[in-house]
Amino acid sequence: MVGIQVTRAAPSLLYMVKQVELAARSRLDELVRPSGITALQYTALTVLERHDGLSAAQLARDSFVTAQSTADLVRSLESRGLVRRERNPRNRRELLILLTDAGRDLLDRHAGPARELEELMVRDLTAHQTEQFRQALTKAWRALS
Repeated sequence: MVGIQVTRAAPSLLYMVKQVELAARSRLDELVRPSGITALQYTALTVLERHDGLSAAQLARDSFVTAQSTADLVRSLESRGLVRRERNPRNRRELLILLTDAGRDLLDRHAGPARELEELMVRDLTAHQTEQFRQALTKAWRALS
């Protein structure tokens, strides 16, 4: 009897992106756990580091969480003194979320280990491939946004 060769389809890109996201999030959770925060909270802090003074809705969009999750997340970060809220001078009904010095200090403490985690993720890629990967991810995100 002749052997039948079975060709397996490659996993979908959606599946592979989710695998990378889950692995990165798990590693990031381990990295920031000693500081008493989660990977989602860390992500929100890094978003504020790049764009301080966001509304809750903007922070939710940029941190990839729901508005309800953001409300809980901000309350938790605020109770730890990592962020503060203040009225938007251009729209008094809106509260802006700002990074505190304690939040910046926490990010500074994790900057090196987070960079090492990212380097681990792309260690088998050349610098050129890493830049291509970054560009491809940006294009994929834009296409779906």
